[in-house]
Amino acid sequence: MEKEKLIIRKLQENDIQSIVDIQITGWQTAYKGIIDDAVLNSMNKKKRTERIKRHYKETDFIVAEADGDVVGFCNYIDSTEYTPDISDIDCELLALYVKPDLKYNGIGTRLFHFVINDFKRKHKSKMILWCLKDNIPSIRFYSKMGGEIIKNRTINIGNHSYCEVGIGYKL
Repeated sequence: MEKEKLIIRKLQENDIQSIVDIQITGWQTAYKGIIDDAVLNSMNKKKRTERIKRHYKETDFIVAEADGDVVGFCNYIDSTEYTPDISDIDCELLALYVKPDLKYNGIGTRLFHFVINDFKRKHKSKMILWCLKDNIPSIRFYSKMGGEIIKNRTINIGNHSYCEVGIGYKL
């Protein structure tokens, strides 16, 4: 993927179906063998689309676009709403997804750096993101981006519990 052909921009409402498709496909490929197949196979596009339509203006949402197609996205927030128990965190990367067949082309790196630069402009100093502990490729990516695991927590997805790691960044 040529860097100059990739555009990073704010999410528009007509992008929502594309990001839902990317998210569901991303879950079904990245979490195969990690999250229960019943959960992965029952992901509901309509419900996810409705939820994003209701909430996408409440957080920062960006997309990566190449040749007119949305190929990735990020959702982030400059608060600790989802991680109130870590006192020195002041912002959070909530989601970063790239179309599975386009991974390892620099799209995720470009999205990640956009978020970091936006947080720096907002004078944020320490970011966290959460990743399933067994999602080794993503943990490798986030470590390569300079993050360190600073906390573990258990989350419930479907009828199962999973361990997440909080990866912290000094901005």
